[in-house]
Amino acid sequence: MSSTENSLFSENLIDWYRQNKRDLPWRNTADPYAIWISEIMLQQTRVDTVIPYYHRFLKTFPTVQDLADADQQQVLKLWEGLGYYSRGRNLHYAAKHVVDFFDGIIPDTHQEISSLKGVGPYTSAAILSIAFQKKYAVVDGNVIRVVTRYLGIEDDIRSTRTKNRVQEIVDGLIPEDSPGDFNQAMMELGATVCTPKQPACNSCPLSVRCMAYNSAKTEVIPYKSKAKKVPHHQITVGIIVNKTGEFLIALRPEDSMLGGLWEFPGGKKKTAEGLQQAVARELKEELGVEVKVCNKFMELKHAYSHFKITLHAYWCKIVDGIPQPKSSQEIRWVSLEEINKYPFPKANTTLIEGLNKLDAENLYQFVSE
Repeated sequence: MSSTENSLFSENLIDWYRQNKRDLPWRNTADPYAIWISEIMLQQTRVDTVIPYYHRFLKTFPTVQDLADADQQQVLKLWEGLGYYSRGRNLHYAAKHVVDFFDGIIPDTHQEISSLKGVGPYTSAAILSIAFQKKYAVVDGNVIRVVTRYLGIEDDIRSTRTKNRVQEIVDGLIPEDSPGDFNQAMMELGATVCTPKQPACNSCPLSVRCMAYNSAKTEVIPYKSKAKKVPHHQITVGIIVNKTGEFLIALRPEDSMLGGLWEFPGGKKKTAEGLQQAVARELKEELGVEVKVCNKFMELKHAYSHFKITLHAYWCKIVDGIPQPKSSQEIRWVSLEEINKYPFPKANTTLIEGLNKLDAENLYQFVSE
């Protein structure tokens, strides 16, 4: 594309964006902290899901100092249900870093902002362009779709080579003035018009010169090779309640997946064992106790980014030993009223919802001996 074509592309796109952009809360602020929070939350998460979390988070932590001073458990509890919990942990860690090394001011250079935990190339470009009007182009799935369709690029978008090519193209398109609007316009177009299926080409400001549109290839561009089969694991957990009606929960190690969250103890079933054997073995390994595995309490399915699980929760009674945190950071006995104060992964919150529906008679028949 020539410099004239680049300018025309950018001008048409930005004009369209300013007239048609959605009214989103993070677009109504110039505060770099608020923009940073929004960009972290929007990673791999839908806009409509993020909005209520964004409002609650900023109400609780209106400044980076407030976030840095917070307890991690409070941060993760606010993050509960948003998924990809490492984002919340990294955000909390990065806030402390900003306070300690940047006097509580969000840095405005690429090197400094990239030093923050959880801020990669896309996020740093988004923050620098939107909050500080610096010329750094963002590339995500929406941008890749817009560019490959516009230029008729039919290469596999899973490949690093294709992603790098798109980055080079967008680096040449982003204007010196209004880089923030340009980046948001690219993402907005991909999210609302140049959608994966049945794009609204008649509403697109770029359709006149779009090669995919003019060659009727919008359904085959971008090309994405098949993903690897997602593994499916069988997970067993134990619901253990003591004589005072408190439940045993465990804190996952901070350096593990879902680190910093609480859970009902258990783990992955081995191929050759049954579900009840699995939960008994897991509780022996994790807590150092022998248990009697009783009735199944609940079975549910849940999907993570790279695998799926079926979670099997069993009522269990301790028959020998005193629980110890052998593979977790900490264990606690908590009442059903208290349990809602702790941050849990989504699958575990579903179990808690089920426990809240039980009457006392159904609950206490599974009290530990």
